[in-house]
Amino acid sequence: MPTEEIRVRGTVQGVGFRPTVYRLAKACGLYGDVCNDGQGVLIRVCGSEEVITEFVARLQTELPPLARINQLTRTPYEGELKFDNFMISSSVNNTIKTEITPDAATCPQCQQEIFDPFSRFYRYPFTNCTHCGPRLSIIRAIPYDRCNTSMSAFAMCSECAKEYHDVENRRFHAQPVACHICGPAAWLERADGKSVTASMFSMLDDVDAVCSLLQKGEIVAIKGLGGIHLACDATQETVVQKLRQRKKRYHKPFALMARDIEIIEQYCIVNAKEKELLTSSAAPIVLLQASDKKQLASSVALGQNTLGFMLPYTPLHHLILRRMNRPMVLTSGNLADEPQCIDNDEAREKLRTIADYFLFHNREIINRVDDSVVRVVGDKVQTIRRARGYAPASISLPAGFDKVPQILAMGSELKNTFCLLREGKAILSQHLGDLENATAFNAYQKNLNLYLNLFEHQPEVIAIDKHPEYLSSKLGKELADTNQIKIYPIQHHHAHIAACMAENGIPLAAPPILGIALDGLGYGNDGKLWGGEFLLADYRKFKRLATFKPVAMIGGEQAIYQPWRNTYAQLVAANLWDDCEQKYTDLEIVKFLKNQPLQLLNQLIEKRINSPPASSVGRLFDAVAAAIGIYREECSYEGQAAIAMEAIVDVSSLNNDKETLIYPFSFSISDSIYCIDPRPMWEALLNDLQLQIPQSVMAAKFHKGLANTIVQMVKHLSQENLIYQVALTGGVFQNCILLEQVTKKLQTLGIKVLTHSLVPANDGGLSLGQAVIAAAQLIDEC
Repeated sequence: MPTEEIRVRGTVQGVGFRPTVYRLAKACGLYGDVCNDGQGVLIRVCGSEEVITEFVARLQTELPPLARINQLTRTPYEGELKFDNFMISSSVNNTIKTEITPDAATCPQCQQEIFDPFSRFYRYPFTNCTHCGPRLSIIRAIPYDRCNTSMSAFAMCSECAKEYHDVENRRFHAQPVACHICGPAAWLERADGKSVTASMFSMLDDVDAVCSLLQKGEIVAIKGLGGIHLACDATQETVVQKLRQRKKRYHKPFALMARDIEIIEQYCIVNAKEKELLTSSAAPIVLLQASDKKQLASSVALGQNTLGFMLPYTPLHHLILRRMNRPMVLTSGNLADEPQCIDNDEAREKLRTIADYFLFHNREIINRVDDSVVRVVGDKVQTIRRARGYAPASISLPAGFDKVPQILAMGSELKNTFCLLREGKAILSQHLGDLENATAFNAYQKNLNLYLNLFEHQPEVIAIDKHPEYLSSKLGKELADTNQIKIYPIQHHHAHIAACMAENGIPLAAPPILGIALDGLGYGNDGKLWGGEFLLADYRKFKRLATFKPVAMIGGEQAIYQPWRNTYAQLVAANLWDDCEQKYTDLEIVKFLKNQPLQLLNQLIEKRINSPPASSVGRLFDAVAAAIGIYREECSYEGQAAIAMEAIVDVSSLNNDKETLIYPFSFSISDSIYCIDPRPMWEALLNDLQLQIPQSVMAAKFHKGLANTIVQMVKHLSQENLIYQVALTGGVFQNCILLEQVTKKLQTLGIKVLTHSLVPANDGGLSLGQAVIAAAQLIDEC
């Protein structure tokens, strides 16, 4: 009788895959066994060829909810199978080629159990099964067995062990399985160290007491799945303001969590795709259009027309929100710019001046995992931050990358991720934050070592950003020197474009496409700062065809946080400052700028003292926002002014095709490439300020004018180059209005438009681009 070995690779460990194999094999009457190993799942079966084929077909169509098959191969088994039944064998340790499953939101069955008084999991905040619960956040090593997770500290009771070993039970080999008797426990503490008991609030338990504390206007630090959050009632302006002041997060929007969709719909417009994302196993924060039906505290999302909502994704959150008929703020538990706290003692030290109470538990968080952030643009999901629920699921690479050696890409300085590339797949880390913060950089190094060990990844090549001062690049060079392996410096905007190409399945051998990369800034091949680039690119190389006119960033990084500096630099670069002093002296922006030390600023520009020229479209947005009176003087985070300007755009002006409602730009030739000059836009904008045109209309005219200019440049470049596809990438294309305007106009011209979905358009996707460019260049060299 035929005997086969079936090798399955993909997301197949810790997701109930082996019980599914067992059930199907028994149903088909096959003999043999199944086990986990470093490559995934290995199945050995004995039966007729027809029945084995039926078994394989059913295996691919009856997967458990969290499983994903990337590759399935069947080969004859040469040995002898001494089985008279089908069984699940012990895991085998060997070369790591399998995947780690992302953390998954509580499944409907577990939700039902925690609210069922007759269930042994009633009100247990760590209830889970093979379809849900912690994965990446608790794992130390592969294979994904309990001994390799932080659950190793908790010995299963007889009831949990019974379910764990029952192949017919959905908790069969669910590694974090636990209950009130044997598992982790949660408790409430006061930040001042005084004792607290649930009886003080006449509540069911400490978890239930949190709801009462939130309703009373207290701030509670809650230890969750991948980190500690700070929570408060999102409808109480006083407590939201208090949280902002204590956390020193003065403007950036807060994330929100609500008990159910019905509560979210009281505050936001939610379409079918957004509901699907909210209720998915990833359970990300979804940016939703705010409605006028009901208002939250005004300080929740200052200067925004969107709110970032998520649903409860652990039993702990479900239990806290059971009696909460309004949303709560749920923001990262950290000091400004530092990574989220994950340890109880660390939280007690760092958050004691922010939180009034702590809800802790004793299950160790091994790996920090932030909440993912997504939004729907048109009918397509746009990932803004890729973390919990998505990372570290692999991304399949296009044709041509299947045989490249192991590569490590170090990512960028801001919104960092790193990427491991091997055997046609890219493993992108979770969002790791801005490396300029020392604590974040230390966490980056810790996570890098963890991933290299988890996946037994031994890179033959390291890819870095070309910027010589990025900490990720410096670390990459040190690793390359220490291990005597080759290093590939990759241009920033080329990496953005390559990442977009890779996630859209553009083959390695494909002809060049036009990539439009608009962002804050990146280090150019000429040693200057780029940020508004039109590159004819494939994975191997690129040619710069067009750019935006470079304008000084007065004060360097200060220009990011003081938008008026960009306004002045733009007016000087456009030779319009004299006009401002003569014709527009009554304008608020001109009066404001005249009160600045202009003589000193002019010297900084002329002598290029900490004022490098940059073709940054991100800074152009800041300049326009400041000119029309939006966050003119100061911002607390990059892009704040631009985001606020997008939020006020007048929709009727946006949809009006009159030429008078579009700001013009001009083209010229500079250094042998096309250059987009915003001078005409500034002339028109100054006139509109003089005429006291509403901010919302000017914001619409700028967005439309910029979109039109980009499309006109594509049309112009298409006459000189064979361009059938355009990739839109870089952080500026997280602006929904600009992205939709450019996409629709290009599609009208018959051009295929590639945008991001799997990875962020911002620097969070950069490491993927670095990895595939290094792979392509390495293939050429070989």
